[in-house]
Amino acid sequence: MDSFRQKTILVVEDEALIRFTIADTLEDAGYAVLEAASVLEAVGKLGQYEHIDLLLTDIDMPGGLNGIDLAKMVAECAPRISIIVSSARSQRDLAGLPEVAHRLAKPCTASQLLSTVGNVLKAKERAGKEARRQSA
Repeated sequence: MDSFRQKTILVVEDEALIRFTIADTLEDAGYAVLEAASVLEAVGKLGQYEHIDLLLTDIDMPGGLNGIDLAKMVAECAPRISIIVSSARSQRDLAGLPEVAHRLAKPCTASQLLSTVGNVLKAKERAGKEARRQSA
C-alpha cells in the first residue's frame, strides 16, 4: 500500500547551503529527498520521478521562472503533489500562489520545517482517504 512508502520531497532552492541544510533535516527525519537548484531542474525531476509527494520551493530563482510559477504548474499538472512555498516575503507579495499551496516563512527552524511538512502531508493523506471513502 502506498501509505507505507517513504515520502519523497523535492526541495527547490537556488542557495546551495540552504538547500543542503533543508535536505539534511528532512533526510534525518526519514524522508527521501530530491534536490533542484532551479525551476527547470525541478521540472526535470518531476518528469523523471513518479512518486514525489511534496514540493518545497523557494520563490526567488535564477532564470525566467520562479517558485510561484513552479507551484502553479504542479498544482495544475500534478495535483497529487502537496506544495509548500518558502519565502521571507509578506503574504500580499505572494499573490498568484495556487490556493492549495502552503506557506512556510523564512527563516524557519528545523522543527518549524518538519512540523509544516508533516502537517501538509497528513492533510493530503486525510483528504485522499476521504475521497476514496466517498467514491466507495
